[in-house]
Amino acid sequence: MVLNSAACRSTGPEGTPATVEEAEKQLAKKHKKEAKVSKRELKKAKKEYWKRQSKATRKSVKRNEKRQKKIMRKKRRQGEYNWEDQERWENQ
Repeated sequence: MVLNSAACRSTGPEGTPATVEEAEKQLAKKHKKEAKVSKRELKKAKKEYWKRQSKATRKSVKRNEKRQKKIMRKKRRQGEYNWEDQERWENQ
């Protein structure tokens, strides 16, 4: 019978930050690191997904994205009215 018992000890005073700023800095660093790992995993998953798709599918999606970008560019040039975002018209 094998027992795995991890020691229950705190990090001690040397492990805790002295000021709030240092704590915030450490948290920001931790979040940034986690975001980077998450982004890398997402990129890898997307790459695997597209690798499994057929060439015709990839081509079709690429053409559709290009067409959508063209439509959006055209709408912006025409100045299509956006009912949700009316800041553009308030200043006139």
